[in-house]
Amino acid sequence: MELLAKQQQQQQQHHHQHHHSDAGFSSKGGESMDFDKELALSLSDRLKVFKTSNFEPESYVIDKCRGMSEKEIRYLYSYLLDLKKASAEEMRKSVYANYAAFIRTAREISDLEGQLLSLRNFLSTQAALVHSLADGTRLESLYTEHERSMGDTLNLEDRELSETEKWLEKYIEHLEVLLAERRIDEALNAFEEGERAAKEAERKQTLSNSAILSLRSTIKGQRQRVADQLAHSACQASTGRFELRSSVQALKQLGDGPRAHSLLLNSHQHKLQYNMQGLRPSGSVYGAAYTAALSQLVFSTIAQAASDSLAVFGDEPAYTSELVTWAVKQTELFSLLVKRHVLASSAAAGSLRIVAECVQICMGHCSMLEARGLSLSPVLLKLFRPCVEQALSANLKRIEHCTAALAAADDWSLSYPPVATRPLGSSSLGSVIASQPKLSSSAHRFNSLVQEICEDIGSLESLQYADSALEGVLQVFNSYINMLVNALPASVDTENLEGSGTKLVRMAETESQQIALLANAMLLAEELLPRAASKLSSANQANRIDQSRIDATPRRTSDRQNRAPEQRELKKRLQRLVDRLRDGFCRQHALEIIFSEDGGVRLGSEMYTSLDGSTEPEWFPSSVYQDLYEKLTLIACIASEVFVGRERFATMLLMRLTETVILWLSDDQNFWEAIETGPRPLGPQGLQQFYLDMEFVILFASQGRYMSRNLQQVIKNIIARAIEAVAASGTDPYSVLPEEDWFAEVAQIAIKTLTGKANFGGDDDAPISPTAVVTENQFPQAE
Repeated sequence: MELLAKQQQQQQQHHHQHHHSDAGFSSKGGESMDFDKELALSLSDRLKVFKTSNFEPESYVIDKCRGMSEKEIRYLYSYLLDLKKASAEEMRKSVYANYAAFIRTAREISDLEGQLLSLRNFLSTQAALVHSLADGTRLESLYTEHERSMGDTLNLEDRELSETEKWLEKYIEHLEVLLAERRIDEALNAFEEGERAAKEAERKQTLSNSAILSLRSTIKGQRQRVADQLAHSACQASTGRFELRSSVQALKQLGDGPRAHSLLLNSHQHKLQYNMQGLRPSGSVYGAAYTAALSQLVFSTIAQAASDSLAVFGDEPAYTSELVTWAVKQTELFSLLVKRHVLASSAAAGSLRIVAECVQICMGHCSMLEARGLSLSPVLLKLFRPCVEQALSANLKRIEHCTAALAAADDWSLSYPPVATRPLGSSSLGSVIASQPKLSSSAHRFNSLVQEICEDIGSLESLQYADSALEGVLQVFNSYINMLVNALPASVDTENLEGSGTKLVRMAETESQQIALLANAMLLAEELLPRAASKLSSANQANRIDQSRIDATPRRTSDRQNRAPEQRELKKRLQRLVDRLRDGFCRQHALEIIFSEDGGVRLGSEMYTSLDGSTEPEWFPSSVYQDLYEKLTLIACIASEVFVGRERFATMLLMRLTETVILWLSDDQNFWEAIETGPRPLGPQGLQQFYLDMEFVILFASQGRYMSRNLQQVIKNIIARAIEAVAASGTDPYSVLPEEDWFAEVAQIAIKTLTGKANFGGDDDAPISPTAVVTENQFPQAE
């Protein structure tokens, strides 16, 4: 037999070595080939060699590395590292894949432990009965055999057993009374007293084994009875909170903590479901009221459950984990109810205020649990976020449609908003009106809707929707700017957008109405929309709470110091949209000046080339530039009344309109080709008229304080180009041009004439007439 065993052992070792040589890659010739074969295998096949029961690491390494070179060892080392990483990844995936099964198994093990405890109690009872029967039989046999010789001793023992039985009978009767009267605390003390008595009797041997086993069996049976009573009491809906906590505490003391904690949570859940039956999302209890009542009920129940769990079980990880899981489940069920009965319909209708109010109520109640270590806000945010997104999108569309409907009937007259929409408070009416600029009806409605949506989103700081809301505001403002651009008569943008689905809008026929368009855009971009965007930030929201206690000057200083880069970037983006409307305004009026009503070009080369060879002209700025001056004067007068306190915008508008006309002249290739290389090039008189027109533009732009460096440089360039054109024809341009003072004087007289301030009487101090200027100077040559 020993020989046969040795042979079998040798065969197993031989088979093991052969398996190692086949599983790994050989280092003796062809090792790279075997290594490549192993790399081609799957991870499970490559790990088989390590899963065998007789795997020996030392023999495996010696077998692999015997006769290997340094390069081969490094190759093997890299291979083993890759195998280690793959194995770790496999283990991680296995753990994540079986995590739910692990939790379920743990719970089943906990239940199994309780069942084993009951089974152990049952077996102990059975063993006690068996021992009791055996002792009784033995005592009866001994009494029959030694009746006479041991009579005195048996009488003494009978007397002692009788006293024990009396004590046991009295103890059991007392225990039955305690259980019948549900005096749980006294019953628990009685159990401890019985256990101590059994240990004391066992130590001193004052009771027989059968009596001790019978006592312990009785105690265990009654413990189970008490546990069942406590569990039944905890499941009743009429059980009060104090009674519930006492029952759970007692059940834990009986040694069944997992069951006690589950009963505690289930009891709170049953009470929650019972109380929720009285809340119906119908009639007056709807929307925010229903959400507030339901939210308070759910989160107060979770808070009570957490308080009871902490008071009875402390911060033991197993019970804490079960509490958190239960709280998350209740929060999810609550969120689904609110979403189904309130948020879904409100979000679809675009009622962002209702959605925001309900979400804020829920988040407020939920935040009160954070002090107890329960952070349930992510659960609410995950389920409420789609509703808020839907409500925000629908609200932005509502703003766009409502504003478009008002723009179709807007008369573009500026006025203050209705007094009912302006909160007076302790401020004077004048200060309130000053803080509310004059807008047209569509702009007022647009501003009020945007302020509301930003205020609603600003109340939901935890959702982090500021960026999305800000992008939405920019989008609807861009749509409103498009409508204002379409309101400009003969706008190029309007022509390009025809047939593209743009909404109808009432035309702004007069200059006052067109300036109102610019006032709407400018005031919204520079003041009102940034004010709305400030409601999206928590810092500004906190500042608004204490705004009544801060005077005007410190508030302005604080606003300048706390102006975030995001605010500056927002104003840049808004300003670019306003510039598009301003450029459309300037382009329209420039085209009205440059082209005639029948489509002819008023600002062409013929107005200068036709002067030479004709009679002596009356030197005065060309009609095109006279119209430009009158247009700019009219716009400046209207803008001075509209943009009170915002003169810079009016200046930029006039500057941009002047630049538009001059830049068009500078870039008109037909104009310069006709002057430079045409059949009738620019002559001396045409050059003088061109020079006078440019000096006229420089003069009224300088007096109006809207002369820009760019405009001045462009005028100098085109004057120089005209002079070069005359010089190219063989004529000295400086010999035909009068002095600079002459152009300035004629331009000044033209401005006074156009404004009605010229005096052509006989007064020596009055400005001379243009004809007199020409006669007296006779165009003196420049030195």
